[in-house]
Amino acid sequence: MRIATALAVLTTTACLIGCANTQVGVPQPFPGAGPGGRPMATATDTAVGRPPAANLQIYPVTARGETTDNYFGTRVADPYRWLESLDSPQVQDWVKKQNALSEPALAALPARPWLKRRLTELWNYERYDIPVRRGGRYFYLHNDGTQNQSVLFVAEHADSPGRVLFDPNGASSDATVALAAFTPSEQGDLVAYALADGGSDWQVWHFRRVRDGTDLPDTLRDTKFWGVSWARDGSGVYYSRYPALPSGKGDDAGRPAVYFHRLGTAQERDVLVYEVTDHPTHVPSAQVSEDGHYLVVTLHEGSMSNAVELLDLRKPGSAPQRLFTDWDARYDYIGARGSELFFRTTLGAPLGRVIGIDAAQPGIPRTVVAESAAAIREASYVGGRIIANYVEDAHGVARIFALSGTLESTVPLPGLGGLDGFEGEGAQDETFFSYTDYLTPRRIYRLQVASAHSTLWRAPAVPASTGDYVTEQVFYASKDGTRVPMYITHRRDMPRDGSAAVLLYGYGGFDVSLTPTYRPAVQAWLEMGGAYAEANLRGGGEYGEAWHKAGALTNKQHVFDDFIAAAEFLIGEHYTRSARLGIHGRSNGGLLVGAALTQRPDLFGAALPAVGVLDMLRYHTASANARQWSSDYGLSEDPEQFRALYAYSPVQNVKKGVCYPPTLITTADHDDRVVPWHSYKFAAALQAAQVCGNPILIRVETRAGHGAGKPVWMQVDDFADQWAFLARWLNVTAPQAP
Repeated sequence: MRIATALAVLTTTACLIGCANTQVGVPQPFPGAGPGGRPMATATDTAVGRPPAANLQIYPVTARGETTDNYFGTRVADPYRWLESLDSPQVQDWVKKQNALSEPALAALPARPWLKRRLTELWNYERYDIPVRRGGRYFYLHNDGTQNQSVLFVAEHADSPGRVLFDPNGASSDATVALAAFTPSEQGDLVAYALADGGSDWQVWHFRRVRDGTDLPDTLRDTKFWGVSWARDGSGVYYSRYPALPSGKGDDAGRPAVYFHRLGTAQERDVLVYEVTDHPTHVPSAQVSEDGHYLVVTLHEGSMSNAVELLDLRKPGSAPQRLFTDWDARYDYIGARGSELFFRTTLGAPLGRVIGIDAAQPGIPRTVVAESAAAIREASYVGGRIIANYVEDAHGVARIFALSGTLESTVPLPGLGGLDGFEGEGAQDETFFSYTDYLTPRRIYRLQVASAHSTLWRAPAVPASTGDYVTEQVFYASKDGTRVPMYITHRRDMPRDGSAAVLLYGYGGFDVSLTPTYRPAVQAWLEMGGAYAEANLRGGGEYGEAWHKAGALTNKQHVFDDFIAAAEFLIGEHYTRSARLGIHGRSNGGLLVGAALTQRPDLFGAALPAVGVLDMLRYHTASANARQWSSDYGLSEDPEQFRALYAYSPVQNVKKGVCYPPTLITTADHDDRVVPWHSYKFAAALQAAQVCGNPILIRVETRAGHGAGKPVWMQVDDFADQWAFLARWLNVTAPQAP
């Protein structure tokens, strides 16, 4: 009973790569230094041993303050603290000056015109999202290939043509208002849908009648992340709401609570259903059980563990029933059969298992699906069975179990790829799932649960040929000997002589498993002759909770060691060499790139940290949501965790007298998940410390957030900039126009 969402709402891996450039061995000045600026040395200069010229680039002046913090006797200077005041005229002026340097420089790069054209073409293909069935109707997202935002459709039958229920493309002139989530009622006659503006995580919920596409007058504000859950009679929804500031904006530093909104009433009259009174950072979300008997309230704090309490909806006003409240594991509610509630859990099972517990007479939970040799990424209760979506050596496998725990079948798949979906309810006989890999765009399948028979529901036709490429999986040893998997996608005829331009991507955090996924930006990079590598680092969920914890808190350095070892493997096995190796990561992956380039600046030819968490001593001060990340990162308020954070925090580990690789930092001034001052401070520190001609640029998008809901045109521009920069410094040439 997972809530259907159009966009990711938690920390996610996000997008990827593409490129183009100059001829190898021909030094060219980097364009766009501006009046009085001087050209930079090229990556080729450094690669062949020519010393870079001094004072090659003039950056905007960034004032240095005198702020210093004392952490347990260690004094840490923070000269760019003033950049945290995002709305101040001084910071806005700094952003304008940085964009005035970077935007014309990026626009003038040789490969950018080809990339802009080709990325536009590659994104122009018809695509579908996984349908959600309610009340006999099918709700799904569809994009005809020319739209910036996907459109919500509804169909009366799975195979009948759908009709538009809501099109967000006209909601703003620049297409930056996105459909962030939708949840149909049990009867399928109403749908709640959330809009997010300009990339913000904040959402406004609306309610639409399916019969005629008319909106009800109801709206819900001050919400983010947790979605809504319908009362079984369709009378309203349960949802988590943050308090409001005097300005009217939501306050995620305040305590959210669960409310019930009855349709036809004002939000101010919504009934408080559940609130946390004994802990300032526990965040509740709620789901209604399939028979409407229970409201399952999950308390969140970080990614390692959570708690669960129940409200008996048949006994209004009754006290919450404590179900799992020791904060000893993860408990993810997946459905119910009568009073038996099913959860995916890591309790006594680091790789995950599925348990059932009788809410009427709680006792020791019974194991429904036992722990196996692979990690359960997700599970669902559909058609009277449990469908477990596993990650085996970083690819998806789905198995169907009877409630007795007997394995009934394994879902047939076309290859080693990534899986998603299997949403539904116990009474439904079918579900839908998607399959994708690095060379296969997302295909949607319809699965008959009892027979495990699947049929192709929708398969996109992309404007690209993928037959010339191949994906191989390799395993390499990290610094401490840990065996780490990595996928490498490249042309079938690519020589293994160290000459290829390789783009290495990673994430390594928050229990997120990187499984193969098709991305138009990666396709463009392959068409330029590059290779693409994706490493499955510790900190993710590829091998369960132990793998996650091995890359968290004081173990976080393992993630960077794994990434650096991946780079060394690619060089040692003659896929590439340092001068032709680029690195890229977003969000937590932006931290990864920032740490890797400050620890091993000699190893990479170019770096692309995007929307990164880069000041690890102060990340938690940005918002209550950011403080939730302490389950993975720790806090500088703790002496041991401070020492670990200080040792790798990118902003604090920029050193003067070092030649850093060409670096393009990207962020967005509307990012309220990872606030942009992380990127501002990192760019300022790198620009001040850089001693060679390699450029340090930052481009700040002024109408976007963390990435969710970004319109296609903006994604195209973003990747055209990043890949063109990468191509310039890895010496990749764009294909010639026919």
